[in-house]
Amino acid sequence: MSKPEILVTDRFIPVVLDGLNSAFVTHELWKADDPEAVLSSVAGNIRGIAAGHTIPFNADFIDRFPNLEIIANFGVGYDNIDAAYAATRNILVTNTPDVLTEEVADTAIGLMIMTARELSASERWLRAGNWNGPYPLTRGTLRGKKLGIFGLGRIGKAIARRAEAMLMEVSYHNRNPLADVDYRYFATLTELAAHCDVLLCAAPGGPATRHIINTDIFKALGPEGMFINIGRGSTVDETALIEALQNETIMTAGLDVFEFEPKVPQALIDMDHVVLLPHVASASQHTRDAMGQLQVDNLTHWFKNGAPITPVAETPWPRS
Repeated sequence: MSKPEILVTDRFIPVVLDGLNSAFVTHELWKADDPEAVLSSVAGNIRGIAAGHTIPFNADFIDRFPNLEIIANFGVGYDNIDAAYAATRNILVTNTPDVLTEEVADTAIGLMIMTARELSASERWLRAGNWNGPYPLTRGTLRGKKLGIFGLGRIGKAIARRAEAMLMEVSYHNRNPLADVDYRYFATLTELAAHCDVLLCAAPGGPATRHIINTDIFKALGPEGMFINIGRGSTVDETALIEALQNETIMTAGLDVFEFEPKVPQALIDMDHVVLLPHVASASQHTRDAMGQLQVDNLTHWFKNGAPITPVAETPWPRS
């Protein structure tokens, strides 16, 4: 029996490329000098796609593949894929949840501490040879502070558990309250921001959350407030964030994601008290290998057993 043909859009890590090349006939788009020519020649044969984040999987792109059965995304976020449209064509979409939850939660807590205590700035200060006297006392602290989490999913809950161990009060905002947690729920993001000292975004991207964190939210958070984002950059109006930081509407921010990655606004780079990370929340070899293996497993499991392992919410697949 011939191997299924799949399209590989990105230069993935070895565990992904090795796994895919052993199980499938692969067409590696990222290698092509003329990607359009490759797509035109193989689109009719493609039954699966190993998707990264370099190509927007909109309806027009998806429709180029008449025999497509599954899009396996690398990463838990899949706002680059129109999963709802894929569902209308009975195309499965999978992502890689759970395997990165704890790593991202660790990074979120680390970023929050770095931001509150100016750890990045103080290290730069030391390296610049300025330790002739004590580093100025930091205005920020997490002692006695209230953490508000926007997006209490798998990752949000893992962050909340860690914050509880730090003796922080935890509250949250989702579209609806959750039955399996005791944290205080706020029906609106504005109410959550007004209540908390640290607003942490762990929400997904997409049209429903685009720029949901805006001027009004920063005003509600207030001049002693700290904003942390390990969710998606598209959730934040970056112009409003820059203005809030420049005008001291909020105290500081720690960001692992940005709206137009890898482009980071120069105004943010110029702010020494703001902590900026290059989207590294899940970026350990251990965790990325686990994510890659799950991406491969979703594809191999589908073609071998006729079932996805981790289908996304929009995918037309029976839920247990």
